[in-house]
Amino acid sequence: MSKHDRVSLDEVSDYFSELADPRSSVNVLHPFVSVVMIALMGGLSGASGPTAIARWAELKKDLLLSCLDLPHGIPCKDVFRRVLCTLNPGAFQACFTNWIQSLREVAVSSTDSSEPSVTAIDGKTLRRSHDQSRGLGALHVVSAWVTDLGLSLGQVATDEKSNEITAIPELLKLVDLKGTVITIDAMGTQTARAAQIVAGEADYVLALKGNQEGLYQTVLAYIDKQMDSNFTKCGARRQTTRETSHGREELRQYIQMPAPSDLPDLDRWAGLQSIGLVIRTSLCQGKETTESRYYISSLPVSVKRFAHGVHSHWGIENTCHWCLDVTFREDESRIREKNMRETFAWLNRFTLSLLKQHPGRQSIAMKRRSCAWSDDFLLQVLTGKTT
Repeated sequence: MSKHDRVSLDEVSDYFSELADPRSSVNVLHPFVSVVMIALMGGLSGASGPTAIARWAELKKDLLLSCLDLPHGIPCKDVFRRVLCTLNPGAFQACFTNWIQSLREVAVSSTDSSEPSVTAIDGKTLRRSHDQSRGLGALHVVSAWVTDLGLSLGQVATDEKSNEITAIPELLKLVDLKGTVITIDAMGTQTARAAQIVAGEADYVLALKGNQEGLYQTVLAYIDKQMDSNFTKCGARRQTTRETSHGREELRQYIQMPAPSDLPDLDRWAGLQSIGLVIRTSLCQGKETTESRYYISSLPVSVKRFAHGVHSHWGIENTCHWCLDVTFREDESRIREKNMRETFAWLNRFTLSLLKQHPGRQSIAMKRRSCAWSDDFLLQVLTGKTT
């Protein structure tokens, strides 16, 4: 390991310098920041629990002793378990704020798009994380995922999907909204969320279903009426896209129009400027299905931006949740300790973000294996320095 790499790793360690050590001061042998760094590096390399982290660390002993402060050697699995069980998940996540911001700035500067980034707010349940004997339900994590950049900005954990409504406003408080487009599915479509997003100097694209019954029926009736004239009388704009993947053909029609001035309770929805319809037609194995989805938005009529927002929200399933399930095996995790399972959920999302920022064209699974196989590759992903 070069002196330059050591300096770069010290810079990474600095992000954790203000994180409080939750351990008792009695018989503490291993520096707290070094323990956290090993957990992060182990997570990048495929370790999914304290035992796996300790085993990985023992096999990477030469690397870790050369780049971290470890006066008493490599910690055992009990050290990692104790730290990860007692570490406050909220405080742990908060210490990543500056690191995430630096990643975000680099990612934005390297993209050619002039469009604002889209941050999708969506939840995912870790299906095997429940423990009935302790009254612990399956962990449900609501994340803020910048689909365009492959970057997780934060998470709020709950024990039930139904608690997603209360988790969303807390999550929005954690992230920098300014200049972005926030997308949320129908469960989070509430007047207070629209106001919170606009107050954060961002725009929104919110899905609309029966939970906002009055608004939903009014928008539905208005759009149905405009269909009679093929949307020629309401200032609508359209965009059509076609995609073929895994034997499925999809045709998407995006239609966006100004929100009518006589829309009931229009003034209750902060910044509301447009409403939209997306008709998705799917053909798979000779069977055709069609579904229509409705949206409200603070965006002015610009169907390209509207379509990008809607499509980006759907993309969280492929760019984030699918990777967490298939590559990180998150749904199979049997971590039952409340703090630890939330901390590992964040480690998974953050390490996925780091892997996505690496410019290599390999799959996420191959990059993760490469972190385990190659010390140089691991340090490249961790420090963002590829030369």
